[in-house]
Amino acid sequence: MTSLSVETLAAAGTGPITSAGNTQLGIAVLAGIAVIVLLITRLKLHAFLALTVGSLALGVFAGAPLAKTIASFTAGLGATVAGVGVLIALGAILGRLLADSGGADEIVDTILARAKGRAMPWAMVLIASVIGLPLFFEVGIVLLIPVVLLVAKRGNYSLMRIGIPALAGLSVMHGLIPPHPGPLVAIDALHANLGVTLALGVVVAIPTVIIAGPLFSRYAARWVDIPAPERLITERPPADPAHRPRFGATVFTVLLPVVLMLVKALVDIVVNDPANPVQRVTDVAGSPLIALLAAVLVGMFTLGRAAGFTKGQLSATVEKSLGPIAGILLIVGAGGGFKQTLIDVGVGQMILDLSKGWAIPTLLLAWLIAVAIRLATGSATVATISAAGLVAPLAAGMSTTETALLVLAIGSGSLFFSHVNDAGFWMVKEYFGMTVGQTVKTWSVMETIISVVGLGFVLLLSLVV
Repeated sequence: MTSLSVETLAAAGTGPITSAGNTQLGIAVLAGIAVIVLLITRLKLHAFLALTVGSLALGVFAGAPLAKTIASFTAGLGATVAGVGVLIALGAILGRLLADSGGADEIVDTILARAKGRAMPWAMVLIASVIGLPLFFEVGIVLLIPVVLLVAKRGNYSLMRIGIPALAGLSVMHGLIPPHPGPLVAIDALHANLGVTLALGVVVAIPTVIIAGPLFSRYAARWVDIPAPERLITERPPADPAHRPRFGATVFTVLLPVVLMLVKALVDIVVNDPANPVQRVTDVAGSPLIALLAAVLVGMFTLGRAAGFTKGQLSATVEKSLGPIAGILLIVGAGGGFKQTLIDVGVGQMILDLSKGWAIPTLLLAWLIAVAIRLATGSATVATISAAGLVAPLAAGMSTTETALLVLAIGSGSLFFSHVNDAGFWMVKEYFGMTVGQTVKTWSVMETIISVVGLGFVLLLSLVV
């Protein structure tokens, strides 16, 4: 994946769009972010519009010509959508196939049939992690919450003991593992290797989701002991198709792109010879576009046709999957435009100049920046995009593994302490029938644990990798 840099724009004849000093640039950055925060939190403006206006405000405050600011924003928007737009679309199609075919139900029912008693929280985190790979966070919540409520009632479990592991699985996948939009954009902005980032992301995600999910749920169940709300408990209707895809075929389809990308990363490390025929094959098969496209095409047979879908139904499923991601694509694109504006007004060089005298590690700095933006805007994706743009110059000269860890540090920071300005906060509150205080003590604390523990494992990996 590619992204326009200052050098690219300079070669095109635009170059840095302002020569403002570091003080003015620092004020401009704070003002631009403040505009975005106020528009999202106070005026409830859509994040796409807020990022667009904030980018223009950043250029104005930095003293850049408006025409060049617009050029930077549109160039960044175009480059970002070109880099990750198709991947987000393919991920949405795969997720929709999984849901509409009954494949998600098959995974849930198969695992729950084998899990009893104390194993149930672990089963829930496994279900959420597998299903959360191709699904966006909000879609995963809508899909899994009815299962969580039903299991809690039928098995007489504490709602938090079952719900927190499921939410942790979804959240960790959303923040750390591509092909979710946040990690993809950070990988694009920092020119990180997707396969290596995915491999290290899995290493960080597994212990993180265990600590924030099954282990933390014990304490959450004590702090907030509430029953599953009766008004939302419904028996899941059977899947529309006459038959559901088999468990093995469903899991194979979901994990196929992950396996292809991991194999590519492994071959790149072990073989390390671009002329080698094996590496040439894995470089193609493990590229994000081909890996996700292969999963979608395979899924049309293993999920769609196995569930009895006609050609018309398959086409309708694909069409229905693309509509809901329009807003996500626009937000991601505008975030890329904001990132490019940050770079072109000279913020990257400013951070390089200032950070020379700091004793703070780059990974921790990236995490703190993402935390600050997450707390202000409530959006993990906006936090990831903005933080990646701010720290992108620091990635220059980093090794492949260091850049991948920088992506994961930003992803971890983007999940910190979800509160009242986050749509996910209200979704969890309403689905679980909790008060604001109860939601803070459970969901918000869980998100903070994911963020801090994720950073901890990233820092540990940086010592050994």
